[in-house]
Amino acid sequence: MVGFKALCFVLLCGFFASHVYTPIPENIEESWKVMILDVCAKSCVLMGLFLEYIGLMGFEKFVSIIIMLDYTQPVSDEYVTVKDTSFEDIPVRLYLPKGNSESPRRAVIYFHGGAFCFGSFKQTSYDLLNRWTANRLDAVVVAMDYKLAPEYHFPVQFEESISTIKFFLQDKILKKYGVDPNRICISGDSSGASLTAALTQTIQNSAEMKQKIKTQALLYPALQILDSTLPSHLENENGILLTRDIGIKLVSMFFSKDKTLPQLMKRNQHMPLEAKHLLKFVNWSTLLPEKLRKNHVYTEPILGRPNYSIPGLMDTRALPLLANDSQLQNLPPTYILTCEHDVLRDDGFMYAARLRNAGVQVTHDHLENGIHGALAFISSPFYLQLGLQIKEMYVNWLDENL
Repeated sequence: MVGFKALCFVLLCGFFASHVYTPIPENIEESWKVMILDVCAKSCVLMGLFLEYIGLMGFEKFVSIIIMLDYTQPVSDEYVTVKDTSFEDIPVRLYLPKGNSESPRRAVIYFHGGAFCFGSFKQTSYDLLNRWTANRLDAVVVAMDYKLAPEYHFPVQFEESISTIKFFLQDKILKKYGVDPNRICISGDSSGASLTAALTQTIQNSAEMKQKIKTQALLYPALQILDSTLPSHLENENGILLTRDIGIKLVSMFFSKDKTLPQLMKRNQHMPLEAKHLLKFVNWSTLLPEKLRKNHVYTEPILGRPNYSIPGLMDTRALPLLANDSQLQNLPPTYILTCEHDVLRDDGFMYAARLRNAGVQVTHDHLENGIHGALAFISSPFYLQLGLQIKEMYVNWLDENL
């Protein structure tokens, strides 16, 4: 009996390890630390999936509970006043540099990542990043918390975000916080970068909104789901911190409760016939550099679900890479950061190519040793040098271009 229990324990450990362990690429620095963080993250994912399977709670609820343990309070320091408030009943955290300024200050509006399913500006990493940005640039920083899926589907997140920006861009609000209306940037990481790209497209092409954005910054952005078999999807199918299957699960929850959507996405068969004219905007065989195409063979997504009822699958407010060239031409100078070991890598590369083709000034930094979500690890004891590097690259670009 003891031997049988021992065998069961070994098999259980083997099963668990096979689901949480991912080999770490040789060029990744601090590989032991990355491995530990990846195992911890995937253990949480596995537990969340198990709890969802037995009906105790949704996968995203469990992950949110874990993330909430990392929430911070709005604590001011000697350089920056930090306070939580609301714009149009939408929660925001403001970072206001102390001291007088001889001229109006720059401003950065930041949108957090989390696949639209979890995350908050209250997380330690975002609080540190935005605090550092405000202090380093002597800039006003606005961080916003939009409602989360699956309780709230697209387009709620976009609508809340554009409402917040419209409120902030009012002359009286800019004057209240001492902001230069000609030096405003929108930034975000991952799904927050998707929001950033969509919001910037909307603002810059809007006849109604007279106030425009000077720059935008997209950190490892998610920009399309039309094609779910990009080279980066296949190469990082079992990627560090974010796998293809979990990415598909999360983006499906953002759009709909339809249980067939993630299965269709895995087979690249989720788009309707009406999407055919959009394929050219995500054709990686023409938009990716040769080094990323490698030995991959391009095959078009399988279309064939006419009048598919899920809203957003062809909406540029959710998928900014689907915007036509005329919508891209008016965009401001753009910073894009991508990571090699990231399922979202190719989204950023394709957007950079399309923006350049449209005549937009683009700075594209690609980290060969980068992983998705590294910016979440910029505080002790879980910091990564990679996360600190991304923070510096992002803020340096802002300082030079905003």
